[in-house]
Amino acid sequence: MRLRTDLDGVELRALMPDDADAVVELMRTNTAHLTRNGDFAEQIDVASGDRARQYAAQQEQPLAFGIVEHGDLVGSVELVPVDPPRYGIGYWLAENATGRGLATAAVRTLVEHAFADLGATDVYAGVTHGNDASVAVLRRAGFTHVGDMGSYDRFHRSAARTPMPTTTPAASATGSHGFESHGTSNPA
Repeated sequence: MRLRTDLDGVELRALMPDDADAVVELMRTNTAHLTRNGDFAEQIDVASGDRARQYAAQQEQPLAFGIVEHGDLVGSVELVPVDPPRYGIGYWLAENATGRGLATAAVRTLVEHAFADLGATDVYAGVTHGNDASVAVLRRAGFTHVGDMGSYDRFHRSAARTPMPTTTPAASATGSHGFESHGTSNPA
């Protein structure tokens, strides 16, 4: 499955078992960047085989997507079925892919897919304190701040809201992680 974004040359592609090695390598190559503002260490340490099994399990209803720019994998965005129709969202980009609006486009596209095709009513995200670029991604994608959870802030986007604001390709972002990487199990 492929989802078009509003940026030329950027799409979301459902991650398949064959993508696991590339995802693991991209994350490991970007360890310093991905752990600078958060707790991505656990995700970086997920073995390729475990990722392949995760991607194989989602083939009928993909939730994990690669962010692909001009044919190259540059990051990932994923929905987490916390309590459907409520979902969490997590995302990250390789350091060399930041600053061009890719994270914003990916989050906006996947949230719209969740609302239109999965029947989601709510999508939540968590951002470690200090990750201002990720906060900006969520705000541009129509999320609002709903609480300070101690080590991170929680954001929410409801399907009942008006459509997400539009942005230009100049809107930039760095990676973030969704609330699932904070150990919470209930977004409400």
